[in-house]
Amino acid sequence: MKNSLEITNLSKSYKNSSFKLDNVSFDVPNGSIMGFVGKNGAGKTTTINAILNIISKDSGTVNFFGQQLLDSKKNIRNDIAVVFDATNFSGNLTPSKLEKVLSDIYANWDNKKFISLLERFDLNKNKKIKTFSRGMSMKLSIAVALSHQAKLLILDEATAGLDPVVREEILDIFLEFVEDESHSILISSHITSDLEKIADYITFISDGKIILTEKKDTLIYEYGIARCKSIDFENLDRNDYISYRKRGLQTEVLVTDKAVFSKKYPHIIVDNTTIDEILILIIKEENM
Repeated sequence: MKNSLEITNLSKSYKNSSFKLDNVSFDVPNGSIMGFVGKNGAGKTTTINAILNIISKDSGTVNFFGQQLLDSKKNIRNDIAVVFDATNFSGNLTPSKLEKVLSDIYANWDNKKFISLLERFDLNKNKKIKTFSRGMSMKLSIAVALSHQAKLLILDEATAGLDPVVREEILDIFLEFVEDESHSILISSHITSDLEKIADYITFISDGKIILTEKKDTLIYEYGIARCKSIDFENLDRNDYISYRKRGLQTEVLVTDKAVFSKKYPHIIVDNTTIDEILILIIKEENM
C-alpha cells in the first residue's frame, strides 16, 4: 500500500517551553482518511504546521507522495489542499472574485468544479465573504480545497463549531473525495463522532508523542472497556489490557480484543467503546 503522507521521527521543541513534538511518526495511506486526535495542547496543530513547513522542524522527515515539500516542488504544493479552523480569504471578496484570484495561483484550478460546489453548498457567489456565517465560510474553504485537483486534504478542526447538518454534508463530501484511491485525507478533530463515521485509521497524540495508530474499525469493533471491581482488577494479567483508570469503587480497563478478554474473564463485563473513551483511557495511563 502506497502512502500519500509519511511522517518519520518528526521533532520540534521551543525555548522556554516544556512542550515538544517527540519523534512523531505515522503514515496516511492512499485512498484513506486518517483521523488525528488528542486533547487541547497535545500537538495536533503543531504537527500539521511542521509537516507543512509553516514552522521549522528540529529533525525528522516528511514525504508527500514520496517527496519532500520544498519551495522548488510546486507540483507537490498543487497536490495538497489545507483547511484550518479559520478562513484567511479577504472579507471584501466575493466567491466569484476569489475564483479569479485562485485561478491564477493554482495550475490545475477547475472553475466548473468550484461553481458546482458553491451551488451544492448553497453559497451565493456574489455575496461578500465577510457576511458569511462560520458554516458558510468553512464550506467556501472546502470548496476551494477541492477545486484545484488536490490529492491530499489536510484539515485542522475544519468542522469545529458547525451544526450537525452542515457537518454531515461536509463529511459526505470527504467520503466522495476518497472514492478515488489516489486521494487521502488527514483530519484533526475534537468531534470524534465525526471520525467514527468516516475515518479508516485513527492516530492518537498525547503531550507531543504518538501513542497509538490503529484501524478505526478495530478500535470500534474489537477494543472494549472492562469494568472491574478492585479485587477482579488485581487478578488481571497485565498483558491482557493496555491502560486503565479508577473511578470510585470501579476500575475501567481498556482491552484490545473484547472477545478474547471475555473468554478468559467471563465474570467481568466488557462494553463496547468509543474513540473518546479510548483517548481518555490512554491519556490517563500516560499520566500515571
